Amino acid sequence: MRESRGNGPANDVGRGPGVASGGVDAVGVLDSRELPDREFSALWDAIILDQSQKDRLLAQSILNFTLRSKVDRAQLPLHGLILLHGPPGTGKTSIARGLASRVAQSVQSDDSFRFIEVEPHALANAGLGRSQKAVRDLLGGTIAEQATRGPLIVLLDEVETLAADRSKMSLDANPIDVHRATDAVLAQLDQLAARHPNLLFVATSNFTRAIDQAFVSRADLVEHIGPPGPEACRTILTAAVDALAAAYPKVKRILGDKAFDAAVASCVGLDGRQIRKTVLAACALDKTTALDPERLTAKDLVAAVQQARAQVEQLMENHE
Repeated sequence: MRESRGNGPANDVGRGPGVASGGVDAVGVLDSRELPDREFSALWDAIILDQSQKDRLLAQSILNFTLRSKVDRAQLPLHGLILLHGPPGTGKTSIARGLASRVAQSVQSDDSFRFIEVEPHALANAGLGRSQKAVRDLLGGTIAEQATRGPLIVLLDEVETLAADRSKMSLDANPIDVHRATDAVLAQLDQLAARHPNLLFVATSNFTRAIDQAFVSRADLVEHIGPPGPEACRTILTAAVDALAAAYPKVKRILGDKAFDAAVASCVGLDGRQIRKTVLAACALDKTTALDPERLTAKDLVAAVQQARAQVEQLMENHE
């Protein structure tokens, strides 16, 4: 187990394409940093996910750095790609970031692990006729160069933006540049897999059916990240109430109220982000509670959860 090298406060995530932290300045790079990272490790510890699923993700990621360089890819075709898919709000991006840090803690290496987060929209919006070049420059240039310096984990968030399903595209409706961008992604992934066994991609998608099947077939592990079950809902809602109670201690009493159990039961079907936001929504149900959150009750929480469920159902009806 590697120990953290005390890398100081985590760098800010989301600094805009081409202005990444950690020294990697290129179009399409949203963030870069050394691993392990305290902020990312905290994400992994906080993620409410079935333990067997966590273990599977970690083991597959570790295998990428221990096995790939030692086996025949023709017989054991490891591509260094993990795909996380599922509905929005289920924590896929947080899982990917936390996983990267935990892998760096787990794998013995003489070189420092690094992390790069790619902003696919910056590449897809590079301009007509330029998406293919932008993809090639980032993957075949920036990423390949960084991979020569040591172990590297790359997050491809919302990968359907880059690897759109070509079989569902019409050349009349979709510019040929979009098709070529997908071609470029696949070609670069193959090149990188062959040349850099110390490189791991973790891709996320909210719309798996929109991803090109050739991309999915290259994944060493495809993991569905779904909405939390009943026990996970309780854990998430309890953690959110505890977080509020850290500033307003009397809120803690809610956890012993029978109405809290009703709130938990109503949370099933909501994603983790929606569940956490219900605590804030409950504080905003009336002005007096907004002025003094310690007035919050379990019944307020039930009302906020029911309100969130109604909003989700309304959105689903509008999409049908």
